[in-house]
Amino acid sequence: MTDFEAIDALLAAARQEVPLPPAEERRALRQGLNLSRTQLATVLDVSPSTVGGWEAGRDPSGQVREKYAYFLDKARAKLAAAEAKAETQDASAGEAVPAGEAVPADAVPASGEEHGDGRDSGGGSGSGDRADVGPDADQDDVEALSAPRACVLCGQPARHQVAGFPQHLDPAECGTAGPARPEKPAPRREPRPPATAGRRAPAGGGVKVVPVGRRLQTADTPDRIGSAVTAALAQHAGDVEAATAALVKRAIPDAMALLDDTRKGGRYDVVAHPWLPDILRKQTSRGADQVWEARPRWSRRELPPGEHEVTALDINGAYLSALKTHLPIGQLEHSTGDHHDRRRAGVHLVTPGEWEHDAYLPNPIGNRDEPGPLWVTEPTLRLMLRLSGPKYGLCDPPEIHESWTSGATEALLEKFRVVLKDARDRAIADGDEVTLEYVKAMYSKFVSTLGESNYNRELYRTDWMHLIRSQAFANLWWKAHRAYDEGLMVVRAMGTDELHVVGDWRAVFSEGRGVTEVKLKDVYTVGEAGAGT
Repeated sequence: MTDFEAIDALLAAARQEVPLPPAEERRALRQGLNLSRTQLATVLDVSPSTVGGWEAGRDPSGQVREKYAYFLDKARAKLAAAEAKAETQDASAGEAVPAGEAVPADAVPASGEEHGDGRDSGGGSGSGDRADVGPDADQDDVEALSAPRACVLCGQPARHQVAGFPQHLDPAECGTAGPARPEKPAPRREPRPPATAGRRAPAGGGVKVVPVGRRLQTADTPDRIGSAVTAALAQHAGDVEAATAALVKRAIPDAMALLDDTRKGGRYDVVAHPWLPDILRKQTSRGADQVWEARPRWSRRELPPGEHEVTALDINGAYLSALKTHLPIGQLEHSTGDHHDRRRAGVHLVTPGEWEHDAYLPNPIGNRDEPGPLWVTEPTLRLMLRLSGPKYGLCDPPEIHESWTSGATEALLEKFRVVLKDARDRAIADGDEVTLEYVKAMYSKFVSTLGESNYNRELYRTDWMHLIRSQAFANLWWKAHRAYDEGLMVVRAMGTDELHVVGDWRAVFSEGRGVTEVKLKDVYTVGEAGAGT
């Protein structure tokens, strides 16, 4: 093949991408046909979150783009045809009775009857039904009745007729209720006798339910987590290590599928791929963005003289608990000024107040050496504002310079969190380490891949990643404060889940593996007995 033939072959094989309508039209077309994201995702062989990303402005590629463009084109044609048909029917209805012609008496249904299409003919309060009855009606067609007759519109007695039909001249009179008829007392129902032991239950029996979180669900509701574990164990012939490794490997797509399940019927649509400001984008391929998560790396500078037994505590399910935080729902919007709207969430450029308690409590913004303004997340800002309030008074309130926020809710991931928590609790109770490691991988990898990650392309919310992490750090700070407030000596706070204290910690925290409990991680001694005496 010559060079020119190769070029010709390349041009012949090249295909231009099918154009797609704007993002807002994509969603309007789907909703115009009353189709859910799940229905469309099923036929396109993608996830509902992916469809949400396309409707937020992200473009698909390859064969799925062609299928999506085909759907949008057919949806547009179907909606246009339906609209044209509706306009034709409206035009035909307007020409059915020419203006000025009388309507046959048998064509006007009596009060209380219904049209064939199910619309009630009487009692209508719409002004359109009385266009010829008001004070401006042609007086030549109005006649007084010797005796009241039933109005053809509302059924109440009328003293005039228009074009031969009894009607009220004043629209205010039409449709008014006449004297209320006394309601017949409801027939008294005798109490049913209690079921006897020999009485048969209805065929099929009752509906079996099981507790899931704070609610009940039918026992036959599919258990995505349990089914995955069972299948993995069967696939690897009961090899626990191999099954666990396989489940951990697929934790990210499984977590996204579970998120889609728990968002069904949700009040808000998750914007999966919003536009993000530059402060939330990495400055370099291996660098970081400009958001400060307030990760604590704090150690007490000095201990009292003597020997001290230090207990290192492990906070269970730190990221799992942090899923309950105020998350922005839509695309972030910019604002300026020293004002915080608790109905919104995002990231904020603030100058924090001075922290003068570093000798015994960690700084709520973490270990930061450089003074001046910094971008912090919603959990960090709320923590600082609460500590500066009258209840605690530990610092001055931060000064807010500008913000990127959106309307927010604390319950956006709550169903997702509860399902994972319940699965974790059951696994601990049953001694099921396979499920426990699988669930842990699902929520930890879910959080860590929300940003610019190649492992999760279905949900691109760098802002959520920072907020959830910061919420875990804020939760740890409150545990440190609780320990201090209960008389323990706080020695160290690290990351999301490590707290070192001196004193009777079991009097303050419950020990166990639940998300509200702590585990003993280590015990060590600092100082020397008799020192300082």
